[in-house]
Parts: sequence; structure tokens; C-alpha cells
Amino acid sequence: MFTLYGYKKCSTCCKAENFFKQKDLAYKFVDITENPPTAEELVFISERAGVPLKKLFNASGVQYRELKIKEQLPTLSDDDILVLLAGNGRLIKRPLVTDGTLATVGYKEQLFIDYWEPL
Repeated sequence: MFTLYGYKKCSTCCKAENFFKQKDLAYKFVDITENPPTAEELVFISERAGVPLKKLFNASGVQYRELKIKEQLPTLSDDDILVLLAGNGRLIKRPLVTDGTLATVGYKEQLFIDYWEPL
């Protein structure tokens, strides 16, 4: 079963959720704003998706701008990044999807087809 971390009001998350519905793939939706992934889950997703921790930030988000994360990013350690992300799901780029082995960050239809459709 897949775990999809998303936000119901996010159009990109809706596209990802529709992908799983159309392909009849079992998934669990986790509201990333209410239950953000733990630091350990974020490390796992980052590693499995091949995405650096710094790229897990939702750079177009309101809170990213309000907290001036862009200015802080060059001096943040991985531990600092994990504290911020695990403590505030609105800072996380979405959707995050994992099957416990692989992971993806964001939604691109071809990426989902390549990663999730064959499973």
C-alpha cells in the first residue's frame, strides 16, 4: 500500500490522488498539514527519491516566504531542516509518496507512471 502525504486543497495533490484512483492502486492519504512526516520518514523519502533535504521545502508556499527560509537555507544544517519540516507540514513540498521502498516528491505524471504504475 502507498502512503500519500498531501493536502486536500492542493491541486497537485489532487492530481496525485486521482492517479492512484484511476489506476486502482491502494493508498492511504495523510494530511501533511495535520500529520507531517517525522524526521526519520523525511530522511527516508529524501534518500529514496534522490532529493536533497533542502529540496523538500515548498519554495512557493506562504510560510516559506513568511519565515524567510530562502535566506536561512544556506546556513541550515540537515538537522535544522528536519526540525523545520517535521514541525510544519506546510513547509514541505507535496505530495510525498512512498510504498516503503521507493519514494517520490512532487507530482509529475510521467514520474508517477514510471515509479508507481508498474507495481
